[in-house]
Amino acid sequence: MSSESKRGRLPFEPRQNKKKKPKKEPAAVNNTVAESPKTATKSEASIGAIPNAVSKRMARRMAMFCTVPTGLGMLSFVLFYVVKTNDLLELPSFVPLIVSISFFGIGMIGLSYGILSASWDEKRTGTWLGIEEFKINWQRTIAAWQASRKTTQED
Repeated sequence: MSSESKRGRLPFEPRQNKKKKPKKEPAAVNNTVAESPKTATKSEASIGAIPNAVSKRMARRMAMFCTVPTGLGMLSFVLFYVVKTNDLLELPSFVPLIVSISFFGIGMIGLSYGILSASWDEKRTGTWLGIEEFKINWQRTIAAWQASRKTTQED
């Protein structure tokens, strides 16, 4: 039995239905007083929503893994300007372009890594770099894509 099947489903993790349920006819509108959204239980209100602690963890990681390379990309413009104006090195004009685009690309990858490297479990903070969390969350993402593809092919 894998560790994936031992653990419970996360609050925002999609359910994996084995059988396709038939669509139900919409129920007739009842004129009685409906339950107000305020009286709904917390679990009903938060189904499909990312918990606040997890979203803050994701935002912190995204900021860290994106702002550092993006800042280096902007700093590279300044450094190449200083090098060029002071004639410190003779560099081809494509070097600053490649260096800055590389840093900005790494920053974009950092956004995705920030989300996938955060622990999606509310009670567990995870490691600093999040390599183990990335592996687990990447497997979950692939499984969700495969399930989604399977359901769209069945339709």
